[in-house]
Amino acid sequence: MCHQSVGLVARAIESKGVPTLSMTSARSITASVNPPRAAFTDFPLGHTCGPPDNPVLQRSILRQALALFETRSEPGLVDLGYRWHQPWKEEARRLQDHRTPRYDTPQYQNQDDRKAAEASYGPEIACGVCAPSQVPRT
Repeated sequence: MCHQSVGLVARAIESKGVPTLSMTSARSITASVNPPRAAFTDFPLGHTCGPPDNPVLQRSILRQALALFETRSEPGLVDLGYRWHQPWKEEARRLQDHRTPRYDTPQYQNQDDRKAAEASYGPEIACGVCAPSQVPRT
């Protein structure tokens, strides 16, 4: 779920009397929705509680974040002070596309995939990209 949606959902839940806490690594987006409680770590998206191989750090971050239930009564975002150990922002900002090239013709992983597609849809429409209106939908 995106950071902005989480903030909006958290506000709706809190309006019913249920306390919430958002964990975020997108400060500006989270701040724009003014969530009831949010804990910020300056980590890459998908790693809000730290690297996958560091459970001690993850528990520490989670404990600090959960403590906000006791210390925060006003809406807001708290910077927990954690920073990623590598220059991940520079790498993320590089404009490189490492995806596989896209083709106008079907690309199969192997010949068995090709045969299965052709057996199901026929050789002319085995690819939904080439003839999307003819591919049966379930």
